[in-house]
Amino acid sequence: MTMRSRAVIFLAMIASAAWVTEGASAAKLSSSEKIEIKVDRKAAKDNSKLLWERFGNFCQIAEWHPAVRSCTEGKEDGVVYRTLSLEDGGKIKERLLSLSPSGYRYAIVESPLPVKNYEANFSVNSTNDELDIVWSASYDAADGKTDRDARAAIDSVFKSGITSIKSKLPDGLKDHVTGKADGAVKN
Repeated sequence: MTMRSRAVIFLAMIASAAWVTEGASAAKLSSSEKIEIKVDRKAAKDNSKLLWERFGNFCQIAEWHPAVRSCTEGKEDGVVYRTLSLEDGGKIKERLLSLSPSGYRYAIVESPLPVKNYEANFSVNSTNDELDIVWSASYDAADGKTDRDARAAIDSVFKSGITSIKSKLPDGLKDHVTGKADGAVKN
């Protein structure tokens, strides 16, 4: 075995050990829903901007998610939060972690949902001739709750939200949705 072969094997072993260690400490569940829309390449950027304006503001969730009655945005010590008042009377408080021109990342601070360590991303992305609206999260089951309960709750929230967005797409884009609009991905 050459010195180079041994070095490659050694590096592979280190990478594998790091991956196993990372996976063991993270041990999170994940959920994701996505809408894919085929568009004319020339219109992709404008359509992406249109979708972001319609669905992307941190508190706009109240306009498109059927379980959210209202959303109140505020700041505490310079940190942006939103409080979602739900149709069933519950409340969810979320902290904005980062914001970009095409997406945001947030964490649940208080919630009746059976999850903890919840962090999510919501984005509208364009690539050449496709627009993607993606909502994804990683989380753990709350104490005393099962992974199955946690996953079922988040999958349901995401599916109803993405289904609602699909129904509220501008007419020119509704006809160009490809594949399933509820492509759940689970770990």
